[in-house]
Amino acid sequence: MGRHNTVAGRMASSAAAKARLFTKLAREIMVSARAGSDINSNSALRAAVNKARDNSMPKDNIERAIKKGSGEMTGMSFEEITYEGYGPAGSAVMVEVLTDNRNRTHPELRRIFQKHGGNMGEMGVVAWMFKKKGVFVINAQKVAEDKIMEIALESGADDVLTEDNFTTVYTEVTSFAQVREALVKAEIPFEKAGLELIPDNSVSLSGENAKIALELIDKLEEHDDVQNVYHNFDIQE
Repeated sequence: MGRHNTVAGRMASSAAAKARLFTKLAREIMVSARAGSDINSNSALRAAVNKARDNSMPKDNIERAIKKGSGEMTGMSFEEITYEGYGPAGSAVMVEVLTDNRNRTHPELRRIFQKHGGNMGEMGVVAWMFKKKGVFVINAQKVAEDKIMEIALESGADDVLTEDNFTTVYTEVTSFAQVREALVKAEIPFEKAGLELIPDNSVSLSGENAKIALELIDKLEEHDDVQNVYHNFDIQE
């Protein structure tokens, strides 16, 4: 079974990983809250807060991030940047960043690519290989796949796949909110939910290339300024 580019493949597995996730979610809320702190009128903030809630982020953390972003509390100003590059064997990597200093972040990420068998490219070099999709990951041991499939497809989802005890629901970006609402209404709990960059095709890696590729992704994800890392490689056990 390969390691696919789904949310399930990147579930937080430790306290440190969860703390990093909360930091990234807080930054996302802060950036969204710049346009206003009211989630009813600010759709980007509403989506960021829902994502934080879906990932079990404490209410206090969410409220503090909103206040920092809207200027009610002192906080940093972050810039959204997407970097693109190649991993081993021509595999494609997309890195979404929120940074308060691109002059620091850019060379640091370039070094990570270079140190782990890849290289950073120009804007657009691999973006064409990915499409943005809504993704929900549900514990298949808690909810039957048939029930998930029925609710998801009836509410506008594109696809439902079960692998490694997790069922993943894929939607178009425009259908994400209505599918989320249907899952919540049906009391189907999800482990993760959000918009993801999904590759059109995957590159199969094994041996040393697989090892280097996994190290590259792990090092990128560990960087404080990195929000999300997406790739198109599939690793065979």
